[in-house]
Amino acid sequence: MKARHCLPMLSMVLLAACGRPQPPDTERPPEPQAGAMRDAIAQPLEKAQAAKAAVEEATGAESAALQDAESAPE
Repeated sequence: MKARHCLPMLSMVLLAACGRPQPPDTERPPEPQAGAMRDAIAQPLEKAQAAKAAVEEATGAESAALQDAESAPE
C-alpha cells in the first residue's frame, strides 16, 4: 500500500477511537456556598438597624423630657 492510502485509513481508525465521554455515574449538586457571603452582608446591616433603633429610642426619650420640662410649672 502506498503512504497516501494508509494515511486516510489511519486517520479513520483514530477518529473511530474518539468517542463520547462517559457521563458521571451519579453527580450530586454542589453545596450552596452563598450562606457565608449572605451572613457577612447581613451582620453589619443588623448592627446598623440596632443602632438606628437605639438612636430613635434616645431621640424619643429626649423629646419627651423636653416636653415635660416645657410643660412643668415654674
